[in-house]
Amino acid sequence: MKFFKERFIFTDYRSLVLRKSKEVSRKERMETNRSVQKMSTEIKDPSINETETDVIQEEVNLNIKLYMFFFFIIFTGAFLIPGILFFFFILGYFTPIVLEAENILVAFTQFEPLIIIAITPLVFIGLYILHLFLMAVVTRWLWQYTERKSPSKSGIIPRNIASKVSDYYHVRSFMIKYPKNAFVKGPFPWLANWLFNFVGTNKIGKGTTIEEQLCGDKFVDIGENCYIGVNSVLTSHLVDGIFGNIVYFKIKIGDNVTFTGLGCVGPGTEVNDNSYLLPFAASAKHAILKGNNYYFGSPLRKIFKKKVAEYLDLSEEDFKKEKELANIQKKPQNKEENISND
Repeated sequence: MKFFKERFIFTDYRSLVLRKSKEVSRKERMETNRSVQKMSTEIKDPSINETETDVIQEEVNLNIKLYMFFFFIIFTGAFLIPGILFFFFILGYFTPIVLEAENILVAFTQFEPLIIIAITPLVFIGLYILHLFLMAVVTRWLWQYTERKSPSKSGIIPRNIASKVSDYYHVRSFMIKYPKNAFVKGPFPWLANWLFNFVGTNKIGKGTTIEEQLCGDKFVDIGENCYIGVNSVLTSHLVDGIFGNIVYFKIKIGDNVTFTGLGCVGPGTEVNDNSYLLPFAASAKHAILKGNNYYFGSPLRKIFKKKVAEYLDLSEEDFKKEKELANIQKKPQNKEENISND
């Protein structure tokens, strides 16, 4: 027992010593910081002019009222007419003919109630498509209005200086989010390509399939017969740091390009024809891929045929088939070129 008591007293004394040393170190740090601050305020170089070194900064006021006004116009324009037609159908036809029938047998045996029941799903689908169409029309009108005020251009958008370019950039970024999610998350996600082309945010070629992906809703040109895999990132904008400037450059993707999934390309990237990006392949800003090759890694780099064969378990016959298919695809293009020359 005596041993345990002595050990307890020793550990308690050691903890007290550690606490006092910590308190002393804190006090010394506080005193040194105060002395450094005093010296920095007292010592000034007269040759340095503060007005020349200071960065011009202004408070960027986000016009929340304008954002909400644009959203209200898109939301109301998309739901107003389909909503009126929906209640007209329900109150004018479905309720009196089907719901207010004498009994259930009459509703399922007479011709008129059966027709109403049969066309009800088609009416709902038609009203939903009309809703999407009106949403795209209103968004296109607002998008063109903002483009007339401040056209989209490649460049650096400063965030510490209030400007029309910055204001309309943020307005357009906010404005396209609701239509994009309505199309992509809805029952007809393949209509998203038509939305981007119709509104004018992107240019997407024929035969291109875009899975659910991040960003990619503006300032992107995609060629024909491309596949953009799941969770790929096509970001035409990038913020340098937390409060840095906005890097905004157009992304250009050629024909027959494949993003297998989880790929990422930054602003100003050019992906030429017949490029194949393996999973998790990512590029930095302003990367240029010459095409006709496979790319992997972060940052992107070419992968040689031996590595492709090992990675995808391909044989020489598979590469021969690929060459034959490429030659077959080139033949109709050559015929069209000859006809145009004639």
